[in-house]
Amino acid sequence: MTGESPTERQRRVWDKAAPAYDRQIAFFERIWFGGGRDWLATRAQGRLLEVAVGTGRNLGLYPPGVAVTGVELSPEMLAIARRHAASLRLDLDLREGDAQRLPFDDASFDTVVCCLGLCTIPDPRRALAEMHRVLVPGGRLLLLDHVRSTWPPVYAGQWLLEQVTGRTAGEYFTRRQLPLVAEAGFELVESERLKAGSIERVHATKPA
Repeated sequence: MTGESPTERQRRVWDKAAPAYDRQIAFFERIWFGGGRDWLATRAQGRLLEVAVGTGRNLGLYPPGVAVTGVELSPEMLAIARRHAASLRLDLDLREGDAQRLPFDDASFDTVVCCLGLCTIPDPRRALAEMHRVLVPGGRLLLLDHVRSTWPPVYAGQWLLEQVTGRTAGEYFTRRQLPLVAEAGFELVESERLKAGSIERVHATKPA
């Protein structure tokens, strides 16, 4: 839409996608992201913030004792997340907000999770700087996302695809978050690349 900011576009795109999102992403999780959400959840601890919580697909995976807060740009996605939390009988703080301007004080969380979010956030550098800000010293950053493949034929397909998705939906397939994690001041603990290098899992910490 004319005059629409990148953040406003993302809100509109995800509001429209919300009703079908769980059905569509379930297919890709079986063939592409398998095990990724569990990988994140098993490393979570303490006061946790999930950035771009979406429809709340991770909410039932976190271990007991983890106090979960979620933030989501799209009101329609957030409404589904709240219904999901209620179905699991979870009393959580789920609120509308922008990953690039997190509505939390400095050093508020022990863990920050972002699952399949940095590929669509307009300014991933700013979002990571915000994640760094709200983490306590020694806090954990846990990421899962699709990134540019290490295999040239797959990378070529990703590049072609994002010529469309970048303009229409603000979704990018050739970004890679790991260099931005280091740039934001985090220290890498572990990382994994899967599916021809097109999926990356990252565990990093904010220096104590």
